[in-house]
Amino acid sequence: MSEQAQAIAATLSAGTSKETQKVIFASSLGTVFEWYDFFLYGALAAVISKQFFAGVNDTTAFIFALMAFAAGFIVRPFGALVFGRLGDMIGRKYTFLATIILMGLATFSVGLLPTYASIGIAAPIILVVLRMLQGLALGGEYGGAATYVAEHAPVGKRGFHTSWIQSTATLGLLLSLLVVLGCRYFTGDQFEVWGWRIPFLLSIVLLGISTWIRLSLHESPAFLKMKEEGKSCKAPIRESFGNWENLKVVLIALFSINAGQAVTFYAAQFYVLFFLTQFLKMDPALANTLLIVSVVIGAPFFIFFGWLSDRVGRKPILMIGLLLATVLYFPIFKTLAHYANPAIDRASQQAPISVLADPATCTFQFDPVGKARFDSPCDKVKTFLVKQGLPYSSKAAAGSAVQVSVGDVTIDGYDEAALRGAVTLAGYPQQADTQQINKPMIVVLIVALIIISAMCYGPLAALMVELFPTRIRYTSMSLPYHIGNGWFGGFLPTVSFALVVYTGDIFYGLWYPILITGVSLVVGMLCLRETKDVDLEKN
Repeated sequence: MSEQAQAIAATLSAGTSKETQKVIFASSLGTVFEWYDFFLYGALAAVISKQFFAGVNDTTAFIFALMAFAAGFIVRPFGALVFGRLGDMIGRKYTFLATIILMGLATFSVGLLPTYASIGIAAPIILVVLRMLQGLALGGEYGGAATYVAEHAPVGKRGFHTSWIQSTATLGLLLSLLVVLGCRYFTGDQFEVWGWRIPFLLSIVLLGISTWIRLSLHESPAFLKMKEEGKSCKAPIRESFGNWENLKVVLIALFSINAGQAVTFYAAQFYVLFFLTQFLKMDPALANTLLIVSVVIGAPFFIFFGWLSDRVGRKPILMIGLLLATVLYFPIFKTLAHYANPAIDRASQQAPISVLADPATCTFQFDPVGKARFDSPCDKVKTFLVKQGLPYSSKAAAGSAVQVSVGDVTIDGYDEAALRGAVTLAGYPQQADTQQINKPMIVVLIVALIIISAMCYGPLAALMVELFPTRIRYTSMSLPYHIGNGWFGGFLPTVSFALVVYTGDIFYGLWYPILITGVSLVVGMLCLRETKDVDLEKN
């Protein structure tokens, strides 16, 4: 066992009561199940696009599926306000017990929902409503769990103890991927027909276990002490956001760490999966398997960096993580493309594809109602290239004609047969060749992304708890966390995918997370204070 691992084990056993260990275990396990529920949708986005968004073109259907995925993130800040207020007024325990019940029932209902083929437009509408209920529940869950554990933790160990809560998101993702992979295996060709429902239906079992676990917990000692002293807050929302001194801290927390942390997490554990399957044409089952292996390797780093933050401070680890994300995303994803689909990487370098056309004749191919017709030669060319997952660049030219270059071959107008022949001759594959994929290197690169994410996320809960006073802590910490993760992070797959479709550059979507981590790094360096030695009893 390494020195770091021995130190962490000693920290868990020394000075940590059985009651505190129970709090960590119960809070973490329940939160794992809640993240499982929430992440199932992301793991099944491609299947859901076919089941609930039929009637529109393929590109629009997938963007719609990602938008429905993002809908759960849109409402997370509102869940933070609703449940954060309740948590500061009536207590931590019963508030985040209510959130897990809401989450479990909404997830179970998705498994029973008729598809577009059965009830038409009502299907995606109901799906989005259920997704929003999940977002409301998660908006109250995280703040409750993190606050509850931190307020039980002994002095000097808050980073380590809350890091177990931080690891739950990754473990919830891991559980969802394992269940989806198992269902794919056992249902085979029927997975996209009815097998996809099983992971959602299983959530009712997890709901029962989580409810039983959380009913056995006691209220937070810090909250009970505050209540006994008559210091409870009767208007936590007004006190949290109507007071400039506290609102300033909320804004710093949002823009210095939460926004940047959010995009590192979703880049490492969601966007990378979309990138492999949608742009590099890797078999979904293989991509999920490699992600699972990477998550298993990377998950302990969330706990490690939480533990380390108790010793060196929260801020240095967070800032280094944001710096690495800003600098390394382009090199990591370009290397990922090289090892995941060598043929398409080689072909794009030797025979790059470019579309020469008048920009006025090219449409952004997003059709909300399924009625638009993309009939111009430019639209037809780009539709073909996007559906084939082929990277291309666009060049402006006057006139209505379109010209496509594939290496040295030039094709005038839209000629599908000629295009197919040209891209095949240039070596562009229809699917990634499993035999050519360097699987160990793919795992190494994804683990690198997860480690960057762990540096930004592992110490985060402790820092957020330490930034705010007990009487308004649940409300104050929940809102910036869920705006960051719900809006900045939750929209990453949707925005980045749309940017790639629009430009034809499979790496163009990375500008979104890089811009956000860069801004967070600057704001954090200038405005964020160190919190590891804060006394929660006096805060």
